[in-house]
Amino acid sequence: MGSPIRLETTLTGDMYLSILSDHLHSFMPIVHSDGLGQFQQDNATPHASRVATKWLQEHSSDFRLFHWLPKSPEMNIIEDIRDALLHAVEKRSPPPRTPMDLLTALQDSWCEKTPGCL
Repeated sequence: MGSPIRLETTLTGDMYLSILSDHLHSFMPIVHSDGLGQFQQDNATPHASRVATKWLQEHSSDFRLFHWLPKSPEMNIIEDIRDALLHAVEKRSPPPRTPMDLLTALQDSWCEKTPGCL
């Protein structure tokens, strides 16, 4: 699992492309040196943007892209991950009191999760 990435604004196709090239491209060969890694994303507008789609096609030899069926939210595990993180943060004592405390608690909770747990 990679590190969570905090966005200060709404995600755009260009920002997503930057995340893919800066984080995903270097992360996948480390975790899946056999080239059999599979990247999962949903059909959110930035994910399906022309620039992101083109980049993913150009790097298709580095990892496989899990293709979503249109309008398939039941396949999206992000809600389950969010719930697990929020539950972990809610159990913290003392609870986070500021946005920075919340960010730290979320990052710590993420790092405490094992890939099998998620």
